[in-house]
Amino acid sequence: MDNLLPELQEIFRDVFDQPDLVITRESNASTVEDWDSLAHINLVTAIEQKYGIKFALGELQELKNVGDMIDLMQTKLGKG
Repeated sequence: MDNLLPELQEIFRDVFDQPDLVITRESNASTVEDWDSLAHINLVTAIEQKYGIKFALGELQELKNVGDMIDLMQTKLGKG
């Protein structure tokens, strides 16, 4: 159910202004250049707007990588 990964990759490329950025389920703040707290906020906001979902702060704090984000999104989108 990783059809979200290519869509998220486009969001990541836009937020980080890196057209060649490739993300995987294992990608996280320490493996993506320029992923700091501001970029994280911009990323979460872009995902919430695109998919019409909202993340609670507690949910976001539990996420370890992009795969965890995808799993959470699938649950929120009723696909989990």
